[in-house]
Order: sequence, then structure tokens, then C-alpha cells
Amino acid sequence: MSAPQRTIRVLLADDHPVVRSGLGGLLAVEPDLEVVGEAADGEQAVALAHALHPDVVLMDLRMPRLDGAAATARIVTEVPGTRVLVLTTYETDTDILRAVEAGATGYLLKDTPRAELVAGVRAAARGEAALSPSVARRLVQQVRGADERLTARETQVLAGVARGLSNAAIGAELFIAEATVKTHLLRVFAKLGVDDRTRAVTVAIGRGILPPG
Repeated sequence: MSAPQRTIRVLLADDHPVVRSGLGGLLAVEPDLEVVGEAADGEQAVALAHALHPDVVLMDLRMPRLDGAAATARIVTEVPGTRVLVLTTYETDTDILRAVEAGATGYLLKDTPRAELVAGVRAAARGEAALSPSVARRLVQQVRGADERLTARETQVLAGVARGLSNAAIGAELFIAEATVKTHLLRVFAKLGVDDRTRAVTVAIGRGILPPG
């Protein structure tokens, strides 16, 4: 007999009630997703994250009292185990980088197809990056404009991935926060032109960045 499916608990953070209602209805039909709360601003999102300990927070960026990036940084730091998936209409370079640097696991746009949004929530719950294609392209352009080579720290993080370590274990080994590990990995993905951990390791070995085996 197969094991029961794990329910992913989701907190919605958006200052527009209609958006929250629409997202709630969209996620409610998925058997493994449960909306456990709604926040109308960044401060409330942080407070509810503390109270509810959701698996994933779907976070808008432009909100009153505390914006999404600042709320993301606090949640990632203060509520270990809760992932933040940004869902916004904005895709400027500044918005994307602020969210990534704050520790967001992923960044999706509100015009993302329903199936991709649901898949993004599930990926975020696993700690995997979920990026809209246009956002991924912008990240690639950003890092390539600076330097396509991996930094020493990015190489260390990727070496940990190659050894099968989780983000938390890599962070503990390198004495950096798990959110910082995620940020390094997103930059590694962008520099290598990949979108998952396995492909990043494969490409890095192929380019001689990591030793084979």
C-alpha cells in the first residue's frame, strides 16, 4: 500500500482580496495543497508565518507596511523550514535580485499558467528553485553581464550538491545561512544555463569546474 500523500500547507500574501480569493480557489482543487491562511500586507505575512509555520508562502512584492522582499527576508530567517515563492506582476531586474537575495526559493509571474504555478508550489516545498522563463533569462543576463565564472563560494556550494548534501547541510558545513546557499545556487544555475541541481553538477563536471565522480 502506498504511503499517504503529504499535504503542502500554503500561506497567501497579497494586498488584493480578489487575487487571494482566486489563488485560494485555484489551489483548493489540488488534493495535496491546503491554503492555511491569508495575509494582506508584509507584516501580517511574517506574523502568520510564525503562527502557522506553512510549508510555502506565496508572496506578492508590492504590499503595504512591509514589502514582499523585506517580508521574505524575515520569514526565511525567523521561520526555518518555510519556503517563500514570489508571485508578482513585476519582473524588473531590481525586483528579481531583491527577492533572490532575500532568500526566495522561486519567482513566478501572475500570468504563469495554472499548471506551472501548482508545480512551482510543489517545487518550492521541496526547496527547489521555481522561475518563470522570462525571470530565468533576466537572471542569466544579469550574471553573465558581470562574470560567467563561478566564484569560489559558488563552487563550494555546488561541490556540496555533487556530494548529495541538502541546502541546510551545505550551509552548516560552510557556516552560511540556508537562504544564502539558495541564492548561490540560483546564481550557479543562471551562469551554467541550467534549471536544476542534477544538471548543474553534470555541466560543471563537463566544463572541468568540478572533478568527475
